[in-house]
Amino acid sequence: METGSPDDAGTAGTARAAGRATPASPSAAPRDEPGWTGLPPGLLRLRRLLLVVWLGLLTVAAGVLPALFLDPRWAVLALLPLALTAWGWVMLERNWRSWRYAERADDLLISRGVLWREETVVPYGRMQLVEVTSGPVERHFGLASVQLHTAAAATDATIPGLDPAEAERLRDRLTELGEARSAGL
Repeated sequence: METGSPDDAGTAGTARAAGRATPASPSAAPRDEPGWTGLPPGLLRLRRLLLVVWLGLLTVAAGVLPALFLDPRWAVLALLPLALTAWGWVMLERNWRSWRYAERADDLLISRGVLWREETVVPYGRMQLVEVTSGPVERHFGLASVQLHTAAAATDATIPGLDPAEAERLRDRLTELGEARSAGL
């Protein structure tokens, strides 16, 4: 049974000749790789601001207040929230960089996660509802989230922190593709 075209064999041969690793199957060829889109930096700024605000309050509560009312040596307790702030600053960037999405011909891919990578594939024909949401803090930073609802609750997916224009464009495109793909159901 033949699975590839003569063109696939030719490109695989040239890749071997060039000393590069070849994909296991023709469908996994690099040219079939979707065009991934990352999240805008506004989401990272928002999350870092929230981190600094909440851990700043915790620093005051854990270090300054006991030092004022008990003994100045209790100010050492403020080092723990400060260390958590520094660690969280780096982790938030790693998490932000891990989020990406890609629109393919038949489905939408959403990839995320640093330690545990998670990739969600949502076929356009299975989408029931596409929502764009933006809370007050998100609106202040010029962000919106796109949430996809499908028949199976486990495959509902969200793309956070998009520019509102991109979120609306994505919603309209996904709705249009969803209606076109579900016409045969």
